[in-house]
Amino acid sequence: MNKTCYNAHKELGSSCKKSSCKYWMDCKNKNNCILVAAKDGNRTLQEIGDLFGLTRMRICQIEKAALNKLKQLYEQ
Repeated sequence: MNKTCYNAHKELGSSCKKSSCKYWMDCKNKNNCILVAAKDGNRTLQEIGDLFGLTRMRICQIEKAALNKLKQLYEQ
């Protein structure tokens, strides 16, 4: 079975130190892993902003842009 960085850190409960990983984020209480943070369930825009060091408004802008892209893909 192929072990991912996420699985290894989940099992060991240790923080990831591999900042080159595409799932890495600077958040010690989530083991520096966006996948660990995502498994905790739904979050508010403010909580997401806090995780990434962005404002709630910037997260809202990113969300709207992503939804518009998905809508455009769906309409094609």
